[in-house]
Amino acid sequence: METKDSNGNILNDGDAVIVNRSLKVKGMAATIKQGTTVKNIRLTNDPREVEGRIDKTVIVLKTEFLKKKA
Repeated sequence: METKDSNGNILNDGDAVIVNRSLKVKGMAATIKQGTTVKNIRLTNDPREVEGRIDKTVIVLKTEFLKKKA
């Protein structure tokens, strides 16, 4: 299974991605702002989700809201 970002680029472990739009996260008081960079992502068993660390918190992000950083 290939994990792809919102533009169709293939994502790999350790890639950096950028959040396309501001997202509310369940369990967090703050929101993730558009343009936030998430470094060193990890792929999950689901090709529509990746794990990333934001502010020392590991969260699962849907790939439809991410684009691969060039």
